[in-house]
Amino acid sequence: MKKKIGIITLCGNNNYGNKLQNYAIIKTLEQNGYDPETIWIYSAKNGIKSNLGDFYWRKKQDIIVNPKRSRIFKSFNKYLNIKNHVLFKKDMCKVAKKYDALLVGSDQVWNPDYFTNNSVYLLTGVKKKKISFSASFGVNNIPENKKNDYKKGLLELNAISVREERGKELVKELSGRKDAEVLIDPTMLLAAEEWDKIAKKPEQVPKKYILNYFLGNLTDNRKEAIEKLAKERNCEIINILDKNGLFYNTGPSEFLYLEKHAELVCTDSFHSCVFAIIFNRPFVVFDRIEPGVEKMNSRIETLLRKFNLKEHAYNNEITDKCFKHNYTEAYKILEAEKKKSVAFLRDNLK
Repeated sequence: MKKKIGIITLCGNNNYGNKLQNYAIIKTLEQNGYDPETIWIYSAKNGIKSNLGDFYWRKKQDIIVNPKRSRIFKSFNKYLNIKNHVLFKKDMCKVAKKYDALLVGSDQVWNPDYFTNNSVYLLTGVKKKKISFSASFGVNNIPENKKNDYKKGLLELNAISVREERGKELVKELSGRKDAEVLIDPTMLLAAEEWDKIAKKPEQVPKKYILNYFLGNLTDNRKEAIEKLAKERNCEIINILDKNGLFYNTGPSEFLYLEKHAELVCTDSFHSCVFAIIFNRPFVVFDRIEPGVEKMNSRIETLLRKFNLKEHAYNNEITDKCFKHNYTEAYKILEAEKKKSVAFLRDNLK
């Protein structure tokens, strides 16, 4: 009988990277003989006092803010094998009994700025084999008042893998553990051909376009530079997160198509960089500008350094050279990293 694995990851209906990494880990586990299920977690958000309040807040936003976009994202959930729902730590302890092992990750499951309910994402107190897979803190430092909570949860994990070099350092600083491995994001475990199976062409796609995907602010200087380059290359610009644009109501499947067919990807998103690499598209990555949020570039710095792609980082100019790229060496490194990640899963889910 196949071992049943419960996946604990970020849950929501508005983030491309989150949905796609969830899909990737499910497919990877299936390909290696496991029976994976996603455990859907409703978790307290900063400023929301209770998990229950956050649950209704999220549902209200899904319904009122943009119902079409929410429906498209929710339709992608058919790929994620969602079976159980958790609201509190006690629910996780109960649900855990249904699985042979629990896997937490990837994405920013340990980001202290996003969630106050860290005990669920660290699986603290859950009596079951439990590992993290390419988990991310998303920040460079943990607030002093939360360090003990992290220490307790990290010490209980049977095996730890993180997504960034800084994540490995944080594990050591917080818990004293020196055994954390740095692995690639799950999205990189699947080849372009695998992603093509769920990609979907949006309506009214221009023949030639530059894809803008900025989670932080796009400054006027950067915007003008991209517009100038687009004009020179006879490309239109798709700003995928422009709420008034044609492409805002696109889901993860449409996002894949837009990444694959872009003349150039301009972004401050980790996962946008990843899919540009997977689909062999040129990209330029910018520092994220997000007031009030700690700098979150560690994962992108790790990505560029690991695959020798530092030249793709924005350096105060965007020119024609941005369209020239060669991922031959990166793909060789990627194959080795895939084997390393799969070996980690097999060894620790025995």
